Amino acid sequence: MSGIGKVGVIGAGQMGNGIAHVAALAGLSVTLLDVAPAALEKAIATITKNLDRQVQKGQVSAEAKAAALAAIGTSTDYASFSDCDIVIEAATEREDIKKKIFASAIPHLKADAILASNTSSISITGLAAATDRPERFIGMHFMNPVPVMKLVEVIRGIATSDETYQAVVALAGKMGKTVATAQDFPAFIVNRILLPMINEAITTLHEGVGDVASIDTAMKLGTNQPMGPLELADFIGLDTCLAIMRVLYEGMSDSKYRPSPLLVKYVEAGWLGRKTGKGFYDYGVTPPKPTR
Repeated sequence: MSGIGKVGVIGAGQMGNGIAHVAALAGLSVTLLDVAPAALEKAIATITKNLDRQVQKGQVSAEAKAAALAAIGTSTDYASFSDCDIVIEAATEREDIKKKIFASAIPHLKADAILASNTSSISITGLAAATDRPERFIGMHFMNPVPVMKLVEVIRGIATSDETYQAVVALAGKMGKTVATAQDFPAFIVNRILLPMINEAITTLHEGVGDVASIDTAMKLGTNQPMGPLELADFIGLDTCLAIMRVLYEGMSDSKYRPSPLLVKYVEAGWLGRKTGKGFYDYGVTPPKPTR
């Protein structure tokens, strides 16, 4: 492959629209796909709002904003990926859903197109084995919010070719990202370290060592972090936190990765954090109020 010029993105949620945003701003042609037209409309509105914010801050020119928006097309049909050089999947963190998506997309892809997954924890080798192109399959884990965070983890599966790896590293650089290369172990680097810390904060809450406000204040001021671990869990999504902890627990067979029972209960209750309006904080009031 001589170079990546056209990018497909699957999933118009928070991660997918962020990936489309940075790809278009980097001068790439983008097709953003979702099965729900309403999700695509919301994604374009979000991208526009975020670009407006960058213009106001002097980070992006009005001309660059207009060019980026013009570079993004939307679709509900996988056939629109027929001329893409790479397709990046940014669907929910469930292996079965991701594999179904790849099965739907693959018949429409060029023979030399790269498939990448934005998974934050699932085995790249396992996902690649479910495709027709394991040598052209790779992990490309962006951080949330994508337009702001500078890191992307690049994860090679056991069959990923050097050519695929080099093309994706070059693409990440073009998008303005710094690459950290991770081996294909459960949760890779960032979430292997971050999620057990969040899980321990939830256990600390469950055991009554401190309440939500005390735990978050202690960690923000004590470790100089912009968010406490419980606020961050709400931002990530408690369902996503639980999915990653389950991947770690099952993949490592170590009790230190067992998900906190309180995390499980919150997810069962549908308290998933910001996206549902309630998690460790109640977002129906301003400022958000701790729920415990």
